[in-house]
Amino acid sequence: MNVGSLIERVRNKKYITETDMLEFGSMISSPIISDAQIGAFAMAVCLNGLSLEARVGLTKGMRDSGDQLVWDLPGPVLDKHSTGGVGDPVSLLLAPALAACGAFVPMISGRGLGYTGGTLDKLESIPGYSSDISKERFQGIVKKIGLAIVGASDDVAPADQRLYRIRDVTATVDSLDLITASILSKKLAAGLDSLVLDVKTGSGAVIKEFEKSELLARSLIGVANGAGCPTVALLTDMSQPLANAAGNSLEVKSVMETLSGMQVNDRLLEVTIELGSELINLNNPSQSLKDSRCLLKGSISSGRAMEYFSRMVFEMGGPKSFESDWAKYLPKSPVVKEIRSNKTGYIDRIDTEVLGQVVVMLGGGRKLESDKVDPSVGLSDLMKIGTKVDLKTPIAILHASNEQDVIRAEAIVRGAFSISYNFKPPPTLIHRLDSK
Repeated sequence: MNVGSLIERVRNKKYITETDMLEFGSMISSPIISDAQIGAFAMAVCLNGLSLEARVGLTKGMRDSGDQLVWDLPGPVLDKHSTGGVGDPVSLLLAPALAACGAFVPMISGRGLGYTGGTLDKLESIPGYSSDISKERFQGIVKKIGLAIVGASDDVAPADQRLYRIRDVTATVDSLDLITASILSKKLAAGLDSLVLDVKTGSGAVIKEFEKSELLARSLIGVANGAGCPTVALLTDMSQPLANAAGNSLEVKSVMETLSGMQVNDRLLEVTIELGSELINLNNPSQSLKDSRCLLKGSISSGRAMEYFSRMVFEMGGPKSFESDWAKYLPKSPVVKEIRSNKTGYIDRIDTEVLGQVVVMLGGGRKLESDKVDPSVGLSDLMKIGTKVDLKTPIAILHASNEQDVIRAEAIVRGAFSISYNFKPPPTLIHRLDSK
């Protein structure tokens, strides 16, 4: 391949075949292509974009740059991906619910960076849970119990790892085409039968504007389907945390309360059920969405999803008695303080990104990949948009490692809640894409 010629064609908006881009994508992890060439390619794509055909080729090539999983299982291999938000532990609820319905869920997830939380950090707040396991062990656990949530090894889509490092220093991170290829190259390497995408929008999302979130959702659907993986997407609201908490162990607590029926988190459950039912229906079109919803709700209300989750925790190194004793295993902060409203009225807006930044400030997230995370800190009992409050109402509970952090965070959290005298209904939680 003439790499310089391909870069020139992208720069000049010339036609590029899927085959050419597939070959280029598979070579990104190779020293045959220099960092300078990859940087020039990324900038050309950022400025001019790629056609759907070229996007499919790039994604497939990046997928093919490393290991791919092959399954021989007595049920469908399904997965979900979220574009990221604050207080979003859907994966922890959806994966065991799908497994309890007969699916196999090999979920490759990531860690938090910036103000959005990471699924692996949440799970690793459980003592002993290790997401770093071999490919053989990963496949064995999925085959044995129906699910496993792990981190990506260096052998999965290594082209994406190199390309992302270069994008990070060349101001090309926000390219829709490159975001699409980055997300899907890793997901498609998992050998899925079907995929559902949870594309976030609103103040706590990475992509806040609804129109941009919709464009990303359509790009992801088009490329995934073009690469041979049946895929559907929902746009879900992140203008407030999805769970009633933000912070690793606190979000696990919210999931466990829902799985056990102790205190069902309605918004978290609704998004989980809708994503799962779309995925089941995509894989089995003869089953209605209504029946799929009933199946998933039953898997949670019956306690079967809790059993699957707890079995996964044990297989991944966690405590055997997690199902019955989860509350005692989750780490707790030494300093806990209620944050009360400073006025009377209705919560009409929440700056959810600020809440995520507070969690990072407390030590519950990362600014750099090397940062160590405190799993116990964060925010719980978060009030929702539309809630009536007065000066005695706690709008959040702060969990910190020391009093100084409480002093630093309290006013910031209070300021993230906008309170009005007039009631404002919460934003629509779930948006379905039309067929255009």
